[in-house]
Amino acid sequence: MPISRRDFLKSSGGAALLASGAVWAPQAAHAQLDLGDMRLDVLSDGSLRLPGSFIFDPMPQDELAPVLEAYGQSPDLLTPPCNVTLLRHGGRNILFDVGSGPDFAPTAGLLLDSLDTLGLAPEDITDVVFTHGHPDHLWGLLDDFDDPLFTEASYLIGKTEWDYWIDPNTVNRISSDRVPFAVGAKRRLEAIEDNIEFFKDGEEILPGVAARASFGHTPGHMAFEIRSGAQAAMVVGDAIGNDHVALARPNWISGSDQDGEAGAATRVSLLDQIATEQMPMIGFHITQGGIGRVEKATEGYHFIAET
Repeated sequence: MPISRRDFLKSSGGAALLASGAVWAPQAAHAQLDLGDMRLDVLSDGSLRLPGSFIFDPMPQDELAPVLEAYGQSPDLLTPPCNVTLLRHGGRNILFDVGSGPDFAPTAGLLLDSLDTLGLAPEDITDVVFTHGHPDHLWGLLDDFDDPLFTEASYLIGKTEWDYWIDPNTVNRISSDRVPFAVGAKRRLEAIEDNIEFFKDGEEILPGVAARASFGHTPGHMAFEIRSGAQAAMVVGDAIGNDHVALARPNWISGSDQDGEAGAATRVSLLDQIATEQMPMIGFHITQGGIGRVEKATEGYHFIAET
């Protein structure tokens, strides 16, 4: 009987691998934030290993180098954490994205272990809300038999994002290096098309959760403002993709965005709101636990992790 990666990680052999710093060990992230009677947990789905060019290629290289040096960020290798947000409120267990599952990256796909640390199983999830359809956010949707893993959950996604990935022509229009993204997204979304609700910008999709259009990283990417009375936080997904160059120079086009100009405009708008309102943000690829505040700097912004 084949052993799953999750079972292996729990075994003595898996523990030794993690202790040795092997390449596929997850980058841990677990932080909490309370908003009134709402509890937000940031759970680790592991991490990714990406070439620096994935983000940095379109940027002005002579100006980029000192920014990366100031943050201690390699220009050649990115190792972003993958932070999945869990909202517990009013008897609901709400996931924002579902991680990579076992098929995207050997360093990711550990969400179920993180849920287990909170005493939660997949069947305890009542709602799944998608920021967008990229693999590290969507591919954890299905189990080993290609059935939906979160058997008791309802699913929600922005209508623009759904239309993009479910369109059979997307595979012909997307850049060649992202064709697997399109194929994988369509297959997974088709598995839940009878149990999914759509929403648009500005709608309250669940009690205390409002959708915020943040297009650019993908055509229909959504962020979510979570509010309890006067307290609020913003789940930004990949609209703010890191806590170094995305904050230091938010107006620069990022190679990770499918529409670079729209992605930059979104970052500028979101960061202005988050900094002005001193609203905590939760970022999928933000380090130091994933939760923090943003302060305006002489040029760009600084990220201050919640402690």
